[in-house]
Amino acid sequence: MPGMGSKGISLTNALTVSAFHHSAYQVALYWIIAVAVVALVVAALTRRIGSFNLSPAGLAEPRARTVLRVGFGVLWLIDGLLQFQPGMPLGLANDVVRPALAGAPGFFRPVLRHAITLWNLHPVALATGVAWLQVGLALALISSNGRLGRVAGAVSAGWALLVFAVGNGLGGVFAPGASILFGWPSAAFFYLVAGVWLALSPDYFARRFSLVTTRLVAVVLLVGAVLQVLPAAGFWRGGNANALTQMSRSMTAMAQPHPLAWVVRHVGVLAGTMGGGFNVVVVLWLLVSAAGLWWATRRPATWPYLVLGVGAILVWVSAQDLAVFGGMGTDLNSMVPMAFLAWCARPSLAAREPYARRWPRELRSNSGSVVAAFAAAMVLFSTVSMAVAAASPAESTLFLAANGSVGSEHVRETPFTLTDQHGRPFTLGEHPGRYTILAFLDPVCWTDCPLIANQLQQVREALGKNAPVDVVAVAANPEHQTLANVRHFIAIHHLSSVPDFYFVTGPVAKTRPVWNAYGIGVSNEPGFAMSIHADYLYLIDPKGYVRWLVPDDPGRGGAQTTSTVEELLGLLGQIGLR
Repeated sequence: MPGMGSKGISLTNALTVSAFHHSAYQVALYWIIAVAVVALVVAALTRRIGSFNLSPAGLAEPRARTVLRVGFGVLWLIDGLLQFQPGMPLGLANDVVRPALAGAPGFFRPVLRHAITLWNLHPVALATGVAWLQVGLALALISSNGRLGRVAGAVSAGWALLVFAVGNGLGGVFAPGASILFGWPSAAFFYLVAGVWLALSPDYFARRFSLVTTRLVAVVLLVGAVLQVLPAAGFWRGGNANALTQMSRSMTAMAQPHPLAWVVRHVGVLAGTMGGGFNVVVVLWLLVSAAGLWWATRRPATWPYLVLGVGAILVWVSAQDLAVFGGMGTDLNSMVPMAFLAWCARPSLAAREPYARRWPRELRSNSGSVVAAFAAAMVLFSTVSMAVAAASPAESTLFLAANGSVGSEHVRETPFTLTDQHGRPFTLGEHPGRYTILAFLDPVCWTDCPLIANQLQQVREALGKNAPVDVVAVAANPEHQTLANVRHFIAIHHLSSVPDFYFVTGPVAKTRPVWNAYGIGVSNEPGFAMSIHADYLYLIDPKGYVRWLVPDDPGRGGAQTTSTVEELLGLLGQIGLR
């Protein structure tokens, strides 16, 4: 029975990607279609399917609101599609949310840590839910000009607030060196603003949207200019020390179209060459845009919106690298939604008549009903599935990503007799009718073995003290496997209270044949107390057959330990326990 080496976690681990695709494209779609069909049947029976999108308020929807609703619906759709990237289950919490910890205020860091842990405990279920939720919000906004659209606006505002707080660490507002060039105050902030406006009545929207939104964007630009001026941001420096130069180098390291990489790289070089001169241009653009927008609320003009829009596109391309490459892009970053929000608030657009409806009433209503039914089904499925997942036992996703598939076996155990921590002889399988979890631990190890011992402790305690399970650990260190070593390991790792736990050892002449029989290669390097050995477990049934060979790279995070515990409990359940 050969040993297995440990494996690192890849964000595109085949087992994880397969589980994600199954969850997102099979399980989720099954429920979405089922719920949508039920909704359509109910709508048909109540004859509401023929009046969808035909309310007087919906038909008279202000043109600016229509553009805002459809535009942000498209942005939500893009974001939802990005959530289907294969690396999202394993990467979003650690590669997107965790970096925000550094810039979050102290009082909010526990919230972020809890969110990271929660995601890592349920990565596949939550990634599936987030993806379909955002697609559902998109379709609901695009398809409805009435009550459903307002509800979708409110839900999108709430979701954007959650993303702003948790996903973006409060938008990086408190992060040192925050810059509007790099995403401050986050795309979610502008989604939140748009969602609030879409949740309000069309009448109130028509009266207040243009003025309030234009001034809000102007204030954001003004604060962005102030942040850009601060020395801590690093944009006054020259050469490779320039913040934009450094960012461009990191962005162009990601796989992307060569023309785009060329633009980003050369803009970074230009920023480093010009130093403070380049930053002066950026600050002037921000100040001119802010002043122009504020002035446009008194004397309508289009040029401030054009200046902002053109500059935003240039920044989006050159400083934000389109924000979709690298496999972890979750949105188009801040420039696109900010510029689009401001463009929708133009006084000239607010003054125009509502769009004329060119499609026949029946076609508009029926097609809109179908899209809206599926949108509502997506949002409902996502909300319920994420809530259920958060209240369910942890997934074994992290375990599978780190260790690969578990080997199913049906071979006889190799019996042995060694001495347990109490100084008494212990023979493998000496207790009839009991299952055995067999591990190999180094008594002087301070890295992986304590983590594996903790996993075994959690498994045994989860089963209950009366469960017919022995946990057996064989000492695996040729130079440090005395009874004193074993007892010290048990004491410092609080294993004495684990029911039916046996840490067995003996002379090397007796332990080495056991290591060899179970495929454990054990060796010591000169000058190191710890041994080098494979980490994996055997699950043995009461008849003396090895049923599962379990590789165990324990990792360092609590979520990965919990994932492994759930995998072990699941395997024990398959062989008749739990």
